[in-house]
Amino acid sequence: MNNPIDNIIPSQPPIDSQSNAHELKSRLEWGEPAFTILDVSDRMVYNDGHIMGAMSMPKDKVVEIAKNTIAPSRDIYIHGETDEETSLVAQQLRSVGFEHISELKGGLPAWKAIGGPTEGIIESRTPAGADDYNVVSRLQNHAETQKKDV
Repeated sequence: MNNPIDNIIPSQPPIDSQSNAHELKSRLEWGEPAFTILDVSDRMVYNDGHIMGAMSMPKDKVVEIAKNTIAPSRDIYIHGETDEETSLVAQQLRSVGFEHISELKGGLPAWKAIGGPTEGIIESRTPAGADDYNVVSRLQNHAETQKKDV
């Protein structure tokens, strides 16, 4: 018997080798499951603030840990403290067989610039912005940041 909801929800296109914060946020808002966000920043930096739901993974052990915990076909968005660090770790993962790695350009600062959800010690102490509780203002702000090259 055919499933009546087949083909109603379009599948997510394959991820690019590099992504911007808008693309990741769009995917999170879409509710698309089965992807992982890896933060390879220093643990103290991660503890201070990170993308909500991101996993901390030390850059010097990322290959070893990922091989034991993440399927090689899973979509993985990765970011570090710099784009160079992100690129280096992404290349290491690709070299051991991970097929769908995307480098998040601009990392946490780019994520925060578009109002992406964060968590962490410092993030929990940061007061809400003027538009955080105003849906109209948030939509206007999002429309404006969509035009920016982050």
